[in-house]
Amino acid sequence: RAKRRHTGGVMRCLSRSPPAAARQLVVGLSSSVGWASAAGARTASGSVLSHIDAAGAASMVDVSGKAATKREAVAGATVQLGPTAFEALSDNAKGDVLAVARVAGVLAAKRTADLIPLCHPLLISHASVDFELDAAAHSLHITASASCAAGTGVEMEAMTAASVAALTVYDMCKAASKGIVISELRLLRKSGGKSGEWRARVEERGAAATAPV
Repeated sequence: RAKRRHTGGVMRCLSRSPPAAARQLVVGLSSSVGWASAAGARTASGSVLSHIDAAGAASMVDVSGKAATKREAVAGATVQLGPTAFEALSDNAKGDVLAVARVAGVLAAKRTADLIPLCHPLLISHASVDFELDAAAHSLHITASASCAAGTGVEMEAMTAASVAALTVYDMCKAASKGIVISELRLLRKSGGKSGEWRARVEERGAAATAPV
């Protein structure tokens, strides 16, 4: 008789079925239902969730067999400050806001594995955070990049840098406005590894369009 066990948010179905049949047990994960495979949980569309193992449990991907190659990633985020906070930021009313946010972003890139549970600790070769003030939209656009030579990519490091830089700007400007909105956190491009180069289609800043090209 099959027994059901709930572990870590994943419903598993355990039985005495032979291994071949067991690999095709349905795995319920959040709102997605897919098939478990040796490479991870395969969704109905055929995509593979690499951080879900054949049994349906969360798992760190084994990259020990991958060659170390150059990896780069660039991410972006937008901080919608509003007129009051934008003026305060422009006037630098609370110290050097952007300098602190830049350092925070770089530090976050180096500590990504401590924040995202299944990320691999990487020896970052380079990380940077740049800003662009948009007076017309009372917004700040953040671009963060990261690179390394490793067996896995640095997309999460770039996105973590952009997000923490944005949060730091919020922290240093919240006295001027509590209604600051952080939006459009996304991967802009990546290169290296088996999947090669990927770029997001950005048709207009302020309206995210992330279909790959």
